[in-house]
Amino acid sequence: MSEIWVWTYTERDGGDGQPRPDVTGYSVEATDGHIGEIDEASFDDDASGCIVVDTGFWIFGKKRMIPAGFIGDVDWDKKVVFLTCTKDDVKNAPDLDEARKEDAAHRQEVGDYFSRSRYAGMHGDPVGPQAGPGRTD
Repeated sequence: MSEIWVWTYTERDGGDGQPRPDVTGYSVEATDGHIGEIDEASFDDDASGCIVVDTGFWIFGKKRMIPAGFIGDVDWDKKVVFLTCTKDDVKNAPDLDEARKEDAAHRQEVGDYFSRSRYAGMHGDPVGPQAGPGRTD
């Protein structure tokens, strides 16, 4: 089961309560390189925030829904969103199903995938995971 935090974007500077600027069209960088541009963005306060990334030719025109909790930083001047996951994490994520993108079951599938990818090979409390073999969940 996915955790609510994966869908929540918390601004690293604490935020000022103002509406977040639209990041549609911004370039997206994984920890190891460019993956595409943001096609849609939603940062709702109901823990369902995400970005939809058009990967262009990199993954043959596929789109990926990425939970907002994986946004590490935003360069507002250069219009670049930096993720806390790798290109492989994005590439191996479930394809975006446009007809089901608002469906709770589809979001659950995406959330479960990203929850597992974040803590693969770790065990313990997600706030303070410990490296180690195997998982107990």
